[in-house]
Amino acid sequence: MGKDVIVACDFSGREAVLQFLDKFENEPRKPYVKIGMELFYGAGPEIVREIKRRGHRIFLDLKLCDIPNTVKKSMAVLRDLDVDMTNLHAFGTIEMMKAAIEGLTRPDGTRPLLIAVTQLTSTSEERMRGELLIDRPLPEVVMHYARNARAAGLDGVVCSPLESPAVHESCGAGFITVTPGVRFSGGAVGDQVRVTTPARARELGSDYIVVGRPITANDDPVAAYRKCVNEFVD
Repeated sequence: MGKDVIVACDFSGREAVLQFLDKFENEPRKPYVKIGMELFYGAGPEIVREIKRRGHRIFLDLKLCDIPNTVKKSMAVLRDLDVDMTNLHAFGTIEMMKAAIEGLTRPDGTRPLLIAVTQLTSTSEERMRGELLIDRPLPEVVMHYARNARAAGLDGVVCSPLESPAVHESCGAGFITVTPGVRFSGGAVGDQVRVTTPARARELGSDYIVVGRPITANDDPVAAYRKCVNEFVD
């Protein structure tokens, strides 16, 4: 499995995201696109199909978390969108994650990659302790959630690039790490807490990096995307 840069297309509507992707029309390497809640709720499932028709791979980032039966039925709907990757929250229990795999698996046995969110990269240990009442250290919680995801049969986790080495050590090199919280050196970190650069994420062993505003809000998003690819992939 090769490394790749996933562009977080956090736009609120169809026209905005398609205008953005038009800038990459002549690029030999079509960006891997993350469709999150904002775009999915704003434009509906058809935007997934439209972007897929343009030749992009898609990470559908909806972070499902509910009772196992609800998640299973929801995944059964999402599997027909032909996305390449989707996710859920690891704190929804091993039973929920197993149910998600059942729902996501097509009759022919194929399915998109399924990964679990451990802790959001906007979450600090102080917030986790003070607001979520989780008293274990943050790295311990992330590793425990990652091992639960592996035990449930998932393909990997969403985590900070800083946590990739420990996840691979604990869960195996083939257990993928999809890492947001990536910024260019000297760039603004926004609401992210646990962040690093594309080059450092590569050194740490991230399998995919998710990059949003440093590309989508850049005056030259194509050049910014190429910079990410050069630092992380090539």
